[in-house]
Amino acid sequence: MIQGPKRFHGTDLSDPVLVREDGRPLYTLSSVVDDVDFAITHIIRGEDHVANTAVQIQIFQALHAIQGAGSVPTFGHFPLIADAGGAGLSKRLGSLSLKQLREEEGIEPLALLSYMAKLGTSDAIEARTHHDALVAEFDIAKFGRGTPKFDPDELLRLNAQVLHGLPFAAVADRLAGLGMQADEAFWDAVKPNLARLSDARDWWDVTHTALTPVIDDPAFAATAAGLLPPEPWGPETWSAWTNAVKDATGAKGKALFLPLRLALTARDHGPELKTLLPLIGRERALRRLSGETA
Repeated sequence: MIQGPKRFHGTDLSDPVLVREDGRPLYTLSSVVDDVDFAITHIIRGEDHVANTAVQIQIFQALHAIQGAGSVPTFGHFPLIADAGGAGLSKRLGSLSLKQLREEEGIEPLALLSYMAKLGTSDAIEARTHHDALVAEFDIAKFGRGTPKFDPDELLRLNAQVLHGLPFAAVADRLAGLGMQADEAFWDAVKPNLARLSDARDWWDVTHTALTPVIDDPAFAATAAGLLPPEPWGPETWSAWTNAVKDATGAKGKALFLPLRLALTARDHGPELKTLLPLIGRERALRRLSGETA
């Protein structure tokens, strides 16, 4: 409760500019009261608040005069971010809300922090795997007055970099929440190909559920199936097997690897098969090479 006269340094705390007709205070007053309560020393916000700053400084002075202590925080203002076309991002339109970025776009918190910590500076925008690195590199003096433009493709690139650097322990519970009882071998196999964590589900289905293979040359696939080595399989299995298929068929390069990838995964790209093949397993691989849905 603030007690004492309502007018200090020319600021009237009952001014209708600060209080609604029904007696509720506006942001201009409420924000200052909150900052005083938390002993805020620095206020960094968008340049759309520049017009509020002079009034709020007066309110700070008035409240401190009532309390007999405190000082006015240091203010700084960033230029507002625009979209790729130069239009401003509006929270009223739901433009790039944190909820949307997290739940709909699958953006990792550290990817967004890495992006926003450098957007508007001359520094290279690179993914960081820990908050401490961002804090150590941050320098408000590096931010220019020009309007920075938000690039969703750049943010997705950073998101992929963050995921590629995460250990299995950091994502185990989240993978389980997406319906994958994954282990470290699976994560290490698929993470270099992920842009979003949810993309892992696609490769889980490839390695653990039935799919219909793509086979353009049944004879080639049958030869490859006959050369599958016995289990157990490891990272060296792929090389040994494809060398045997190469010797038996004369195929090499794309003519060797693409038909095998299509038969095993029904996709023409993806994680390295030296790590993916042991996850698929011999029985499933044999059936797929035979043209079966497995």
